[in-house]
Amino acid sequence: FYLTFYPITLVYFSRSTSDLILPVPLHWTRLLKRGFNQAALLSQHISAHTTISHNPLILKRKRATPSQGHLSKKGRLRNAQGAFQVSKKYKKEIQYKNLLLVDDVMASGSTVNACAKTLLTAGAQEVRVLTACRSHGPRT
Repeated sequence: FYLTFYPITLVYFSRSTSDLILPVPLHWTRLLKRGFNQAALLSQHISAHTTISHNPLILKRKRATPSQGHLSKKGRLRNAQGAFQVSKKYKKEIQYKNLLLVDDVMASGSTVNACAKTLLTAGAQEVRVLTACRSHGPRT
């Protein structure tokens, strides 16, 4: 598994003020079907090459959402709204922490925004987002 942004990004994040790295989660049914979460692989790789801890179990996707590739911006916002929750078991782990949320692709930003709102509401101090790609999906 190789990352094209490896040298520059890891130097930046090794000096980052982030306390914890976590991936955007997949719903368990999609994870079972796909067999892996690419955002979790990215976040784990970054953590392994920096001093920032990694916990992929903090944030959960509480309901299955359809793929957003075909949705409009409004559809993506509705799709991601209320889809995430912080695991009660790990809620204390994010209190007053600066988090780095990792996803593979960002189009409208609705997924990472929904995740960030959930984490901030649960007590995180700050949420930064890192994505491997930026897509310009439907503009409607």
